[in-house]
Amino acid sequence: MADSAPVCDSVTTTGDLKRMVQEFVEERDWGKYHNAKDVAVAINVEAGELLELFEWVREQEIPALLHDVDKRRCVGEELADIMILCLNLASVVGLDVADTVARKMEKNRAKYPADLVRGDFRKYTELRSRAKKEGRDASE
Repeated sequence: MADSAPVCDSVTTTGDLKRMVQEFVEERDWGKYHNAKDVAVAINVEAGELLELFEWVREQEIPALLHDVDKRRCVGEELADIMILCLNLASVVGLDVADTVARKMEKNRAKYPADLVRGDFRKYTELRSRAKKEGRDASE
């Protein structure tokens, strides 16, 4: 990806991002350390670091936290670390990110039909059980 090309959600593809990550890893000869297990562990570590930014923060305090430029930058950096590692894992195991996400969203739509789950956070199995008791269609 050319240095002068804009990098933003509306222009940059997941393939572009995967290439950026892969180039970074290759330039440092880190591929030998990036097996599926270790990258998955690293994703979890980085997710913990993101979660740590919200630890002990009350829900009503989150908008102010995200309005703080430094804290918002930290959230973005931790999220970027997670995404970088997820893209790296996709490369390591040979997954097409766009296809994988699209297929998973299809499964999620089937598991969580909007008319059944709208406004309800419970797991789909519990909601289907409730729908059956109420005589509503609870396919699958």
